[in-house]
Amino acid sequence: MSTAQISALVLGVGGFGALVAATTSNEWKVTTRASSVITATWVYQGLWMNCAGNALGTFHCRPHFTIFQVAGYIQACRGLMIAAVSLGFFGSIFALFGMKCTKVGGSDKSKAKIACLAGIVFILSGLCSMTGCSLYANKITTEFFDPLFVEQKYELGAALFIGWAGASLCIIGGVIFCFSISDNKKTPRMGYTYSGATSVLSSRTKNHGGEGDLKTTSPSKQFDKNAYV
Repeated sequence: MSTAQISALVLGVGGFGALVAATTSNEWKVTTRASSVITATWVYQGLWMNCAGNALGTFHCRPHFTIFQVAGYIQACRGLMIAAVSLGFFGSIFALFGMKCTKVGGSDKSKAKIACLAGIVFILSGLCSMTGCSLYANKITTEFFDPLFVEQKYELGAALFIGWAGASLCIIGGVIFCFSISDNKKTPRMGYTYSGATSVLSSRTKNHGGEGDLKTTSPSKQFDKNAYV
């Protein structure tokens, strides 16, 4: 059982869960309108819905009814996060087949290839999520610091940080999976043969045979000497 592969699996699956949470979250950008604590209003916007709540506890969400009226960067982030979640799912499946402790996946050589494939898929998933979250954050910060932008300005939401964290976990787990191939090559399975036992037996038989030859030849030498006497 490889500790590195178990750590990589935990990181990859944890990152995949974080990507799912970030994709479905509505807190990609947040703003607060408050003249007092009682009349405070929070507005959240995500990839799929816009939500608003106030200090009294009421909370309402409205989904994006059409794709064509959504901004282009939101559509791009949707595609990147869906790709990240899909790649993370398949990476988790490949990682289970590539683990040394599982009985599926074939020989150690094929398991090493599957583990490398899982690592590459996890890295691609992390890169997609990192790109999508960074694109969305860049749009928010550009509008926030633009003095000519007169519409409502937003700040970075919690979903962006969750997406960045999940992307980092997926990339780290994928790199560990890729390096686990060299670990498989350095620690091959030792094959034991029965040649040692046969060599010992053969040496013993040779020794016994040699002693027998000495014993059989000694009487002949004594017989020859007595014959001449």
